[in-house]
Amino acid sequence: MVSDRHGPTQAQGRGGAGGRSEDGRKKGAIDLAYRLAEAAGLPVWCQDEAGPYQAIPRPGAGWAPVGKPALQPHEYLRGGTAKLLTLFRPATGEVRAKGVTHAPNAVLHPWLQAELTAVLASLPALTLSEDERPPLARWATWLGHEPTESLPPLRVLLIWDNLAGHLSWSIVRWLLHHGVMPLYTPLSGSWLNLAESVQRILVRRALDGQQPQSQEDLITGLDDTVAGWNADPTPFVWHGKRFERRQRARQRRLGGSPATQAHPQLSAA
Repeated sequence: MVSDRHGPTQAQGRGGAGGRSEDGRKKGAIDLAYRLAEAAGLPVWCQDEAGPYQAIPRPGAGWAPVGKPALQPHEYLRGGTAKLLTLFRPATGEVRAKGVTHAPNAVLHPWLQAELTAVLASLPALTLSEDERPPLARWATWLGHEPTESLPPLRVLLIWDNLAGHLSWSIVRWLLHHGVMPLYTPLSGSWLNLAESVQRILVRRALDGQQPQSQEDLITGLDDTVAGWNADPTPFVWHGKRFERRQRARQRRLGGSPATQAHPQLSAA
């Protein structure tokens, strides 16, 4: 799940034997994290970057007096772009985010390290030894083996997209030596990162129907919306009501199929 400092980082493609099984393993680890890690005392956080968003008039719903609809200018100047760095904890709905003008690794990594340091500092002190902790709170469960070097107790799981900058040994080593285990999404599996879901909500609330004139307007709108969200956050439930509806719909579609029968009857020739 993490890069090996003695060899190349994981490939993002599916080429070669076992590519699809590797994707399935990553998906299974993330599914397990969302469902059970919090109950084992291991907070799950997701990180992603949204954007870039342009400082131009944006369509969307808004409030206006009857008979006086909001008007969009027919001429405008492009005022630059902005992005949103997001760290999201689905179990509580808490969002740690920052609007920026660009997000290379030189900007993302220091911000992420600072936010995770604050998250780690807010956690209660451990009272159990490593052997007494639940299996899901131990490194071996997520690494697939015991750590090959001395690491601090595992404290946080980080769901992260499988990008080259996220696989660099410098940031991976920092995470591991601060008790953070990165779980990378598989190829075409960015939907497993729930930070993307909350970003869509935040960006829609911040920018739809607005007319930002500059990068500063964009960043102010994004930051203010995050502050408003955190005043009354909404937890995200993995395998919640929507998942249950999809499962019921699937069962209805297969209702008359032998695939749903535990002991399908054989027809006489």
